[in-house]
Amino acid sequence: MPPTLIAEATTAQFKSTLGHILVVEDEDLIRETIALALTEEGYDVTAASNGRQALDLLQASLGKPSSAAPRVVIDLIILDLMLPYVNGLDLCRLMRREGNSIPILILSAKGSETDRVVGLEVGADDYLTKPFGMRELVARCRALLRRHQQFQTAPKSLTLQYQGITLYPEECRVTVRGDLVSFSPKEFKLLELFMTHPKRVWSRDQLLERIWGPDFIGESKTVDVHIRWLREKLERDPSNPEYLVTVRGFGYRFG
Repeated sequence: MPPTLIAEATTAQFKSTLGHILVVEDEDLIRETIALALTEEGYDVTAASNGRQALDLLQASLGKPSSAAPRVVIDLIILDLMLPYVNGLDLCRLMRREGNSIPILILSAKGSETDRVVGLEVGADDYLTKPFGMRELVARCRALLRRHQQFQTAPKSLTLQYQGITLYPEECRVTVRGDLVSFSPKEFKLLELFMTHPKRVWSRDQLLERIWGPDFIGESKTVDVHIRWLREKLERDPSNPEYLVTVRGFGYRFG
């Protein structure tokens, strides 16, 4: 028997022992099926049927009390895009603008390359199209949670500096020539890796393994897209980069 959702709020919590996952999906069958599968894998699951409920839950998890949502600590979000009240892209964009680094896995019927790029650009960490295999969904959730935990527990220096760029690892903050610049979680991790190893040449495969993890399922062009975004934020002239340099036939070098 599938878990029963609370009819009044169309949200529910399914208790377990591993990380806590928020499933935001307006189709009841898909939402309940995902929640049941994740619960059986050992995760705590909270389900929401629209963007407004998800926003209430996220605000509550950050210590902003809401009468519509209990306080829960969210470790991962599975996010549909076509949602009532607040759509998934706006919710993702709002989270990243406020500095919320919870990993986001977009789950959507929109599967074109443009749709995937837009989803990653606004701050999602992974993108899975419908229809999908439940085993793959669970594997992606496990990989995202593992990488996020490794990133949070890794020892960090106080600051990293290179010419006009200063990165503050513990604050997830970057200034470029004195101006505070906003970076998505993946962009921040990439820049931190580059600045920690100046002059080193990284291949696309090495960057995918270090930042996206060995379980990443996708194309190497993901790296090129993120490098382009980094250049737009770091370089005076992105078409003639002085910081992030392409080493033809090998990969990328910082400095």
